[in-house]
Amino acid sequence: MVQEENPYKGNKKILFMTTFAFFLSFFVWFNMAPFASTIQEALQLSKEEIGVILSINVALTIPARIVIGMLVDRFGPKNVYTILLLVISIPCFWFAIADSFWQLFIARAFLSVVGAGFVVGIRMVSEWFPSKQLGLAEGVYGGWGNFGSAAAAFSLPLIALLFGGENGWRYAIALTGVLCIIYSFFFYRSVENTPRGKVYQRPKQNGAMEVTSYKSMVGLMLMSIPLYAALALITWQLSSTSIVSNTVATVIYLILTISYLYNLYKIWSVNRDHLKAGVPKDDQYSFRQVAILDFAYFITFGSELAVISMLPMFFESTFSLSIAEAGMIASSFAFMNLIARPGGGWLSDKFGRKKTLIILLSCLSVAYLGMSQIASGWPIIMALLLTMTCSFFVQAGEGAVFSMVPLVKKRLTGQVAGMVGAYGNVGAVLFLAVLSLLNPSLFFICIAIASSLCFLACFFLKEPNQSHAVSNKTGESEEQTEKEVAI
Repeated sequence: MVQEENPYKGNKKILFMTTFAFFLSFFVWFNMAPFASTIQEALQLSKEEIGVILSINVALTIPARIVIGMLVDRFGPKNVYTILLLVISIPCFWFAIADSFWQLFIARAFLSVVGAGFVVGIRMVSEWFPSKQLGLAEGVYGGWGNFGSAAAAFSLPLIALLFGGENGWRYAIALTGVLCIIYSFFFYRSVENTPRGKVYQRPKQNGAMEVTSYKSMVGLMLMSIPLYAALALITWQLSSTSIVSNTVATVIYLILTISYLYNLYKIWSVNRDHLKAGVPKDDQYSFRQVAILDFAYFITFGSELAVISMLPMFFESTFSLSIAEAGMIASSFAFMNLIARPGGGWLSDKFGRKKTLIILLSCLSVAYLGMSQIASGWPIIMALLLTMTCSFFVQAGEGAVFSMVPLVKKRLTGQVAGMVGAYGNVGAVLFLAVLSLLNPSLFFICIAIASSLCFLACFFLKEPNQSHAVSNKTGESEEQTEKEVAI
């Protein structure tokens, strides 16, 4: 049987629209970075205060990715991304007009939620591409969308100069909020959750991730601990710099504890009935898949965020470079996203997802060991090439991880992506804490060791079934539908 019309017709348009939404999310999320020193000087902030504002920019992204993952599974990526872009413009404008530390702090905390937009697009792209093309499509989405942070770094200072004056940074940041509002309407009118004739699968229960065994439920409870621990670590760092008093820190610890206990209750209440009744074999999935992917993204994306934050200073001190020269060289780590992440996804499509992830993590471990040996006696071009090589394996690994995430369980894709994505931020928090205690060489060695452990853990992954869910109205599997597409 030959089907004349491609069931995924229009998917390239959807990929472009969703990738730009993600690009804009990161453009807004990192709109402060180019102006950190300017804001510090303009509002007479201390070094500790500006550091806290930069840290809080990542903190709430951890719980936000979990919550947004649940919302996108329930309400669909079209609605969730539209509302997210609209709502996030409010703290964007607030930050632009803020004139005190606490106003900046609160606005930045809410602004960090936009980093969860990544999760929305993962579900959208997974609906519009067949399994055999999913790795490349998710890689393009992640890699080119991630470039929004680099675009903010080199374009927003130029925009501020065009406005001129001491408030140029305010106008530039406010402009990013305007862009969010404009694009939210454009996005809503231009996309659909699924191709025509395809059913959008939703979770049977809301409030926590569904699991299919008691063992998996215990695993989910344990894997939730680091999400709260990372927020507790950030709170401790704030209290240690006296930005937050010990009393306030104690209150935050108490809130985090209560939140975790409530999360345990939701996990139990969502899963108890169907686990007691027994889950049909064809509806089961292994939570071990989710846990290992969490760890893999913890290593890859977590180390990327940590390394990007320290590379300029590392190159500046190691090779006696100017700030501008060191920044340009260090930016190579982020620029590799444009080809590395799609490359990792393509390799997964071509050679198998488990095998690709294992190979990339083993190479990443070796690359980080090499980074630990960089010294002032090295030719700078060799250091740059090693940095770009390491960056390729980091971001290709990210692409390999998210080529597998949508194949774990279709109707839970948002929640799985939210948890895996949140672990990336947890990794950044932990690696940055490690960096504060160790010199750069030992810091790179620690990441190499963690990469090696993750490499071993990935041997326990199962190659996902490409045709894992019934996806259209006729009851055919995705794989069956693909075979009927005329080539």
